[in-house]
Amino acid sequence: MRRLAALTSAACLAAACSAPAGVAGVSTLPPAPPVTSGGGAATAAADPSHMVAVAPPPGDAPVRLPPPTLSRFTYKFPVKGCRASYSRKLLVLPKTTIWAGKGCAFVSPVDGVVHEVNVKNLWKPSTDRGADREGRFVSVLGDDGVLYLGGHLDSVEPGVRAGTHVKAGQQLGRIGNSGNARDMASNLYFAVSWPTPSQYWWVRRGMVEPWPYLDAWYDGNATLSPRKATLAMRKHVGALPRCVQLCSSKSPVPARETKPPKDDTDDTRVVIPLN
Repeated sequence: MRRLAALTSAACLAAACSAPAGVAGVSTLPPAPPVTSGGGAATAAADPSHMVAVAPPPGDAPVRLPPPTLSRFTYKFPVKGCRASYSRKLLVLPKTTIWAGKGCAFVSPVDGVVHEVNVKNLWKPSTDRGADREGRFVSVLGDDGVLYLGGHLDSVEPGVRAGTHVKAGQQLGRIGNSGNARDMASNLYFAVSWPTPSQYWWVRRGMVEPWPYLDAWYDGNATLSPRKATLAMRKHVGALPRCVQLCSSKSPVPARETKPPKDDTDDTRVVIPLN
């Protein structure tokens, strides 16, 4: 009997060590996954390979908002149909050089009227006259009252002459390296200013930094206008300011630069349409 009791006690101790602890009558083993006859969520939970992706509910496509309208004028990037790059920093004069292949189209950046045209490349290194440095060029007086100059052209389009009405994006010439750019790659000299008589050539070659506007026109915001900045600069320096940068030439005869009259701030002399 004692031997039987000892064996029974040993068997009970072994069972207590191998069985999970818990409350009598309550299993502590993990529950078996439920199985249903139709599969469904219970089957998917038991077997992840049966999980089915749930499609999101249908919805409207994203709405694309146009850039904000910043002025009533619409502008075009002045180089069309060609890859172009340009500097975004001041290099002596507030203008920029737009690098593009020879023969690429120079187009009017805005609706307006042709102000000046030079179809001949008059620049010579022996004289380096300031008025000739941009070579062949076309300037446009925009409907916004701003003057835009495109220089170093290889050619000017037939029929483009002073007084010609043009539209934004209309071709005015082809890019080259005329003027003092003859030893450079083809490029467009692009400048923003206001209209003056031709003897004040230093004004047309650039008075307002153009690259913020080129950035906007290139990126698709076609209504950012240089009008406000141009009118502010004109008021600051006067309508006919003196030349202060790159003014002299190499001509043996001193270049005679017309000086503005004493009352050069009189805005009645050079009219910018205030449309």
